[in-house]
Amino acid sequence: MRFGKVKGWIQGGCMKIEESFVRPEGRSSALSKTRNLKMSRSSHAYVRGNVKKFYDWLEGLKSGALPEGPLVWICGDCHVGNLGPVANASGHIEIQIRDLDQTVVGNPAHDLIRLGLSLASAARSSDLPGVTTTKMLEQIMEGYKRAFEPGFNDENDFEPPKSIRQVTKQASSASWKTLATERIEDKRPVIPLGRRFWPLAEDEKHQIEKLFAGEEMRKLATLLRSRDNAADVNLVDAAYWMKGCSSLGRLRYVVLLEVGGKNGKGPDYCLMDLKEAAQAAAPRATKAQMPADQAERVVEGARRLSPFLGDRMRAVKLTGKSVFVRELLPQDLKIEMDRVTRHEAISVAHYLAAIVGKAHSRQMDGATRKLWQSELLRNRSKSLDAPSWLWNSVVSLLVDHERAYLEHCRKYASDLD
Repeated sequence: MRFGKVKGWIQGGCMKIEESFVRPEGRSSALSKTRNLKMSRSSHAYVRGNVKKFYDWLEGLKSGALPEGPLVWICGDCHVGNLGPVANASGHIEIQIRDLDQTVVGNPAHDLIRLGLSLASAARSSDLPGVTTTKMLEQIMEGYKRAFEPGFNDENDFEPPKSIRQVTKQASSASWKTLATERIEDKRPVIPLGRRFWPLAEDEKHQIEKLFAGEEMRKLATLLRSRDNAADVNLVDAAYWMKGCSSLGRLRYVVLLEVGGKNGKGPDYCLMDLKEAAQAAAPRATKAQMPADQAERVVEGARRLSPFLGDRMRAVKLTGKSVFVRELLPQDLKIEMDRVTRHEAISVAHYLAAIVGKAHSRQMDGATRKLWQSELLRNRSKSLDAPSWLWNSVVSLLVDHERAYLEHCRKYASDLD
């Protein structure tokens, strides 16, 4: 097993050595600077990367300002980038919530507002007029409500927008080579150290080796239908993974495994994503029953909201921290909304809200769904086909986040230079 070698390549007959990675003792500073840089790229990036700011705003609301929805598992950080194609162990693909770090049992209205804020900031980053934001919020409510109708099926009930069709098609045609090229920038079974992948500390190496020598991780690696359940699993490589934005600073590892061949075929390779689960910023319901362990909380929330993802996740302990593990599949992609047209933005708002509604409604019985639908219809204005609480929340949050974004850029201007 290879751990922590310096990245190198042959040039002009000599071995050139590049040490562009960060060693364990320098991680904290490097991760902090990276997070600040990512959040400075645009106001939309700031919204995506600062979920705490969202819940700080929420905490300041007066009681009764938002509808009190039924207690269900919510995403907790329901922005556009946290939805996308997700594959199950059999290879079937659906658009589902794909990041559950902040999941808690709470008020489903929080997910709607967070999604509305994310879509509105994406529209502003695309230089779309304010009337587009208005129409998007209306379509968020229409799409979300539709998911509570009896027999709703997002695959059959309406045509996905162009951008959703494109990312789904990309997911359907993805392979190990696609995954290796995108994630580790190499088709070979190796994790090249560099800008994104950093060497492990000695204790981390030992703990990861010990974890993947166990039966639970072997079963997880052979979960896919195409693999032999009794296959041997060997750890090939591992590294610290500098990935994400709001989660930068928490433990994150990527592990490369070799899974024995099936029916005489050669070995298969898979990438495992290990991520530290920290205390959620999202407020949990007072009387909610939730796992005390943070990784178990994330896994349970994933199973309720996004079963394709949750069924292939496990909660473990690593270096004394709660960590959840999942295999990275080439079909797991995120939705990007960097530059979109007016029509596409409105269509995406409707579609993604329906996906979130489906995740919420599957946890409710028929009577609860009807009550929640009725509650959502309250406080609609004559000039907007959406409740005033959603409109007022998103507008207030846009103003709050724009101010905070500019202050962030001013504070970290020297780092950006």
